[in-house]
Amino acid sequence: MAKVGIVMGSDSDMPVMAKAADILDKLGIDYEMTIISAHREPDVFFEYAKSAEAKGFKVIIAGAGMAAHLPGMCAAIFPMPVIGIPMHTTSLGGRDSLYSIVQMPSGIPVATVAINGGANAGLLAAKILATSDEALLAKLKEYSKELKEQVQAKDARLQEVGYKNY
Repeated sequence: MAKVGIVMGSDSDMPVMAKAADILDKLGIDYEMTIISAHREPDVFFEYAKSAEAKGFKVIIAGAGMAAHLPGMCAAIFPMPVIGIPMHTTSLGGRDSLYSIVQMPSGIPVATVAINGGANAGLLAAKILATSDEALLAKLKEYSKELKEQVQAKDARLQEVGYKNY
């Protein structure tokens, strides 16, 4: 059963949302990915958000651009955590999306990651799930160790070859 719902407003969001899915895949977390427009098909959206808990979702990752209502409306209906990913836009560089997602009214929180922050959304979902899953917590600790080792390897190369040859 999928523990995370990944929903996006358009297929143009796929490259960013795929980064969240990649993280969940790496950590062995089941998810379901869907494209739903909250504005163009509100009936489909409402059914998705209302049925998410019954499907077994514990977290929803919702990506949206421009008016970016998808994450906030998910949070208004789904009783568990929603993580919003603001999408970069050509007109306002994603600030429109960011403000739409982060400026939620009191009582309807949405955790918000950086503009195009798909990987961090996947990691945040995993960390939420790890609060009650020791095996997943161990995988997250291993992931952090790998990140540290990657930086150390880059520094070792820099020290070996110097910045001009890096």
